[in-house]
Amino acid sequence: MSDSVNKLKLVRRLKRKARVSGSVRGTAERPRLSVFRSGKHIYAQVVDDFAGKTLAAANSDQEEAGLKHGGNKAAATVVGKAIAAKALAAGIQQVAFDRSGYRYHGRVKALADAAREGGLKF
Repeated sequence: MSDSVNKLKLVRRLKRKARVSGSVRGTAERPRLSVFRSGKHIYAQVVDDFAGKTLAAANSDQEEAGLKHGGNKAAATVVGKAIAAKALAAGIQQVAFDRSGYRYHGRVKALADAAREGGLKF
């Protein structure tokens, strides 16, 4: 893909993210589960927006994940289970899901489903 196509995709995603970010805010009682997707990896973090703190984080780039490839649905499932375990260990049971402008399918959906299986409530 050319640079102009990639730039257009980024602009569209950021517009979608801005539209949604007004309604999705993380509080101490219900922090925000934010997802970032790159070409090679997927990242998730639980954020309290009012305190400005990250409460838990997991990604497919960590050695503890033990993944050969970090940019597929299997990796997203592992990261979803890991973020759920870390959030529950921190005493967090309910989160607001922030897909960061990405469509809810593929890796983003796999991560969300795995986090739900791990015990998080959206």
